[in-house]
Amino acid sequence: MGKKEQINNEKHKDIERVQAVLQLLKKQAPLSVKQEKLCNNACVERFLKVKGENVKKAAKHLRNCLNWRDSLGIDHLIADEFSAELAEGIAYVSGHDDESRPVLIFRIKQDYQKFHSQKLFTRLLVFTLEVAIQTMAKSVEQFVILFDASFFRSASAFMNILLASLKIIADYYPGRLHKAFVIDPPSLFSYLWKGVKTFVDLAPLTMVVSSLDFEESLEFNDFTAYPRAASLRFNPSSISSNGKIGSCSSSRFSFTVSHHFDSVKPWYLSLTDTSSAKVGPTTNTGPAISPLNARSYSFASPIDRTPRGNNNMGPMKKGFFPSTPLPQKSKDMADHSEIHHPRAMRPSFFQSPAMFFKKDGGKGHTISRVDKCRESFQPFLKFYRRPYDEMIYRSKMRPPLGGLISIVSPHIRRRHMSASQRF
Repeated sequence: MGKKEQINNEKHKDIERVQAVLQLLKKQAPLSVKQEKLCNNACVERFLKVKGENVKKAAKHLRNCLNWRDSLGIDHLIADEFSAELAEGIAYVSGHDDESRPVLIFRIKQDYQKFHSQKLFTRLLVFTLEVAIQTMAKSVEQFVILFDASFFRSASAFMNILLASLKIIADYYPGRLHKAFVIDPPSLFSYLWKGVKTFVDLAPLTMVVSSLDFEESLEFNDFTAYPRAASLRFNPSSISSNGKIGSCSSSRFSFTVSHHFDSVKPWYLSLTDTSSAKVGPTTNTGPAISPLNARSYSFASPIDRTPRGNNNMGPMKKGFFPSTPLPQKSKDMADHSEIHHPRAMRPSFFQSPAMFFKKDGGKGHTISRVDKCRESFQPFLKFYRRPYDEMIYRSKMRPPLGGLISIVSPHIRRRHMSASQRF
């Protein structure tokens, strides 16, 4: 009974704080219908949590947020204002994760700031955040953001966009960010981020990952649902080849190895299909040459390139060896088989006593921050690799954010095609 009473008392105090914040807001200035709809209990509780349950600070922060929304005209944002950005897929909602949180992807190029103002970028960011909030379920309050920095060559230019985005989310969307991932940033970004992240409020939720670490991952191979992406993949049936594919040829090129070992270029590539032809010497005097060892034989020494089945080589032809004479083996030189090379230390069967004092109890090594970032990004890899489809993204927009395209009938909308899909 004591625990239930304590929980009920805490809930009652939370409701009283929410009502106190709303009363302070109404004393300062009356709220409009849209502002009252925005300032619900969940919204006020997020502002209270950020300000440490302080009613006055939460009310002041919420009032600044309402004034900022009015100055930016967020209630009048529509998709028609960002038709070019939507066609290119610069900022969009890719889908929802296992916890029903929307996943936002920003693929902004470095030249975007040259032709667009900072206010336009802010409006695009806010528009994407508002679309993500509209797609949330009632029990979901947070979203995930993926910043694709592979289009940037300058670390400082991307840093400006990242800091501006995180500041807007921290100031005017508190408690909304679950995680943020920076993917493939420029080389100097890590050094700049170390010096700046201490002054960023959302730095603990921001992680830097590299897509090269997931090249061998086969978690997302469902490209059949996207015909445009599937059509770009290589189709082996499109290439006709009558010959059988041998061990040293393919349907597109083949190896041809010269039988003269003293030639400068003992192998070359040809675009003709010679898969039915036998490559390499036909005699049994030496090993057969295949594409696996053709290059290694071309750079091997003349002794290694000679047939190894015949020990009685007889007199050598003049000019067989290179002009630089090889060093003769002296009698004082020791046999290579008797030389004992140092071996690497093998791991001991007994572990160090320090292993028992680690956090995991000595069961294994501690997980580094890089490994934690990789594990955290693994569930969102499929959203990063998923091809962008403007039609699917527009279907997630509700009026009035959808603009005029949301009024069009579904039959016409189904025939709509973005500029990125036409070419």
